[in-house]
Amino acid sequence: MPFAQDAAHQDLLAKAQRYFPGGSNGNMTLPPEYAFVIARGEGARVYDPEGHAWIDYLLGSGPMILGHAHPRVVAAVQEQLGRGSTFFYLNDKAIALAEAIVAAVPCAEQVRFTSSGSEATFFALRLARAYRGRDKILKFEGGYHGSHDYAMMNVEGQDPVPYPQAVRGSAGIPRSLEAEVLIAPYNDLDTTTAIIERHHDALGAVIVEPFQRMLAPVPGFLQGLREVTAHYGIPLVFDEVVTGFRFAYGGAQEYYGVVPDLAALGKIVGGGYPLAAVVGRAEIMAHFVQPDAEGRVVGQIGTLNGNPVAAAAGLATLEALRQPGVYDRLHALGRQLRELLAATLREHGFAAQVLGDGPLFHVLFTAQPVQTYRDTLQADAEKQRRFHYGLLQHGVLKSLSKGYISLAHGEAELEATAQAFDAVLAAMARDA
Repeated sequence: MPFAQDAAHQDLLAKAQRYFPGGSNGNMTLPPEYAFVIARGEGARVYDPEGHAWIDYLLGSGPMILGHAHPRVVAAVQEQLGRGSTFFYLNDKAIALAEAIVAAVPCAEQVRFTSSGSEATFFALRLARAYRGRDKILKFEGGYHGSHDYAMMNVEGQDPVPYPQAVRGSAGIPRSLEAEVLIAPYNDLDTTTAIIERHHDALGAVIVEPFQRMLAPVPGFLQGLREVTAHYGIPLVFDEVVTGFRFAYGGAQEYYGVVPDLAALGKIVGGGYPLAAVVGRAEIMAHFVQPDAEGRVVGQIGTLNGNPVAAAAGLATLEALRQPGVYDRLHALGRQLRELLAATLREHGFAAQVLGDGPLFHVLFTAQPVQTYRDTLQADAEKQRRFHYGLLQHGVLKSLSKGYISLAHGEAELEATAQAFDAVLAAMARDA
């Protein structure tokens, strides 16, 4: 375990093992020898019950772009709590947040709120299929769009199969759904275009993470995808659960200059509370209320849709992100951390690829350039684990798949992180 744990902490871990399958909520899970409980977060750090601190690059899997317990967000939530927690009806905070989203996101003419990113991608695909009147979807190999059945095809960690074959990435998904999903290679426009051209009349939607996991789009890929989907009238869905309000205030579609028909937003837009959204062209969004030829609308009801507490947190977060210089600082922090990591890898003689853009970073231990999902499979998984668990022992918390940077991170955090990089990689080099 990273730090000594007292009896009360060990009792909490034992209770987690007893009451949760696998001892976790289904989110980030660590081996027992590294497991610990987070008791609180403040700024760029999280703390266990004894007060041991970690510099946090997990950030709740990304929502906490302002850092933990940001005063602006805390005040907004406290104010709303005194006015009521939820209403299952129109409320002023949800309307104000929808207005802010439409003003920010290029494709957003209307908004429908959900409670999670998985729900947002699920309903974006249902909406697109209703608009298009076709059943199949195309997604990209290794892409993650949440945990619903359509999304869990050919996800990260699965072995490659021939394109465009879909393979279930979870137990419990009906085998029949494999026939409803086509798989294409991210960053391979020629192969993707050929698949779309061959199956265009059956496709209801194409969904893509514009920045897929930690793979940046090669020049022309997103533009070409936009052109071929527009040519055939197929709705293009951007999964911006991660990139929305992170790469730019208008998300990846502003950053890359490519506008989809629909987008799924999550994480940052809820300010750390359960809120996500489907946004897009009014003509398509109308199918939430406009009956089709058989008299059916797109069903989407949620007890906490547009929850006012979450909306208040989202509004406070977006207000902070609108301040001058915010995105310049986020990008500068990301560049600095990636450069520190690359320099330390070179110093200790490791062949590796440092990935990321904006306030995201990651490393893959491979000598080969990484542009596609299949390139990522060449990385040394054991070195990945040793690196990340080593960081944990040196007071740095990061997931195995990416690191998020917040506005709360500063020079002190970057200096301590650089020291952790050096210590961990030095130990790995000695043991090689």
